[in-house]
Amino acid sequence: MNLSPLTQTLLEKVATDNGFDRALAPEGGWRVFASTQCPLRVWLGASGDAALLAAFSQHNVARALDDYGAPMMGPFPEGAVAGRMVPDVPALHRLLRRAFQLSRSLPHELLHTFVQQVAALPKTTEAERLVVQRVGQDVFRAGLLDYWEGRCAVTGLAVAALLRASHIKPWADCETDAERLDVYNGLLLAPQLDAAFDRGFITVEDDGAIVVSAALDDRSRGILGLEHPLRIRGLADGHRTYLPWHRERVFEGAGP
Repeated sequence: MNLSPLTQTLLEKVATDNGFDRALAPEGGWRVFASTQCPLRVWLGASGDAALLAAFSQHNVARALDDYGAPMMGPFPEGAVAGRMVPDVPALHRLLRRAFQLSRSLPHELLHTFVQQVAALPKTTEAERLVVQRVGQDVFRAGLLDYWEGRCAVTGLAVAALLRASHIKPWADCETDAERLDVYNGLLLAPQLDAAFDRGFITVEDDGAIVVSAALDDRSRGILGLEHPLRIRGLADGHRTYLPWHRERVFEGAGP
């Protein structure tokens, strides 16, 4: 693939603007980029005037990009596992931003970040362990903000300072740090929904439908914005491994 100097400059700008701040040596006409903030590597190119191309090095990221462009047929550059085609530069911006967010937050990445941040911290006393826990909770929140693109998973509220990182299986009940820091063990929720979810007044079906406890009367439902059917957007199979735990152990299904 032969890219004009203008196209090369354009691709570099899109990559840099979306977190891929390390330009690597070109490969077979592809422009190649990595990031100092996530493990994903991307290859960018163009197919004539019809499409812009992006290939990715992580299977889990590539599988989560179905809503962004069309699948790219191989052969892929060496090291790439899948790719997407998009029609224009704005779509490429959206694709790379989402890939960057996913690479930083999908399973194991939050755990790696946590391990690195607490490696030198003492963990002997209760106070020291609480500091480590706070680090983990901050890492988890940052991961959910990335995964849910800074919006409440139900309402779409996009005020980050108001959003809460809700564990599906609570922190204290998780058996490992891998569970505690699994991005699929969390939902990013507006404050009233977070409180209701945490206390078991609402839960989530596998299809994303919000179920409201009979313990909440009609007036309370109206005040909380639960009088109409609600649904989680963007549930993945990973969430469905934790949701049964919440429905069975946390949800207050029956009224008084």
